[in-house]
Amino acid sequence: MCHVYADLADALNALPNGFARTETGSDIRLLEFMYSEKEAELASQLTHEWESLDIIAGRLNMLPKEVQAGLFAMVREGKVWMQKDKGKITFRLAPFIVGSYEASVEKMDEKMALLFEKYMLDGGAEGIMKPQPAVHRTVPILETSELEWILPYDNILKILDNAQTFHVQDCICRKQKEALGEGCDAPKQNCLSFSTGKRDKIPGDISKEEAIELLKKAEEASLVHSVSNAVNGMNYICNCCSCCCGVLRGITEWGIRNSMARANYEAVVSDGRCIGCATCVDRCQVSALALIDGIARIDREKCLGCGLCITTCTSNAIKLIPRPLAEQVAPPETFGDWEKLRLQNRNLL
Repeated sequence: MCHVYADLADALNALPNGFARTETGSDIRLLEFMYSEKEAELASQLTHEWESLDIIAGRLNMLPKEVQAGLFAMVREGKVWMQKDKGKITFRLAPFIVGSYEASVEKMDEKMALLFEKYMLDGGAEGIMKPQPAVHRTVPILETSELEWILPYDNILKILDNAQTFHVQDCICRKQKEALGEGCDAPKQNCLSFSTGKRDKIPGDISKEEAIELLKKAEEASLVHSVSNAVNGMNYICNCCSCCCGVLRGITEWGIRNSMARANYEAVVSDGRCIGCATCVDRCQVSALALIDGIARIDREKCLGCGLCITTCTSNAIKLIPRPLAEQVAPPETFGDWEKLRLQNRNLL
């Protein structure tokens, strides 16, 4: 085993998102598939702090020009993040999830799917998804956007308001399961990212209208909208199913109840209206509903507040309401705040 992959695994695990080390070596085997040895050597020297090319090169005892090409190549592959502020370019290591793994969607094949599955089962899922705050947060359906009590960071239309570019790619979770022969019928090309900045159009770009239509079709397919768990700086919307989505599988397969933060809302059933058709039961991704004595009942602890049960209720027996104030949890204000809390809760700060 090349030591640079162990160094990279440690560097990824030192990030707020985490990358749990495993006793079986499944963590190393996955990284060996995703990163070349040279990439691992360079990436292992990065942290979650934004640093200049000169600082990174100095740490490696190399000249900046010797490091620059490698960094930019890894930026293009989503393994390193780059930002430009007032003409100054800085870099940081991209986390495994959400980060380099999702950027590897074009590399996903049966081998990578098996390596990922083994890693998650060996402790990767718990190491990444159990620490709080959760990586992902549930956002309610489009239909709730017009309600006065929906907070701006829960209003999916407002989240898209200031975006200038919209991009769609295949959901790596469904592609991973498909590579194992275990895929589902949900739409695969519906991983939506967006940006407030303008840029030249690239393959996969869509209009805002097309983005909203994509979200509508996701709801029709019983998919849960989820975003990064911060008030500001959101730049993607995932559309998740519990059979493929790693974060929802955390709840349904791996026993990690808080692997996805629920919205501050809950579904409630009007007994007098419910006709016991069980459509809502079938649509719930986390089995929060069940028919009891012919009436739909909701497990409040399981309910994510996604609102999927509402849209196909022909008797209008279900509605979404705010949870009691004592149960509401506001997301961290920024991604930086999220990272700080996550490091604190992982005893890394």
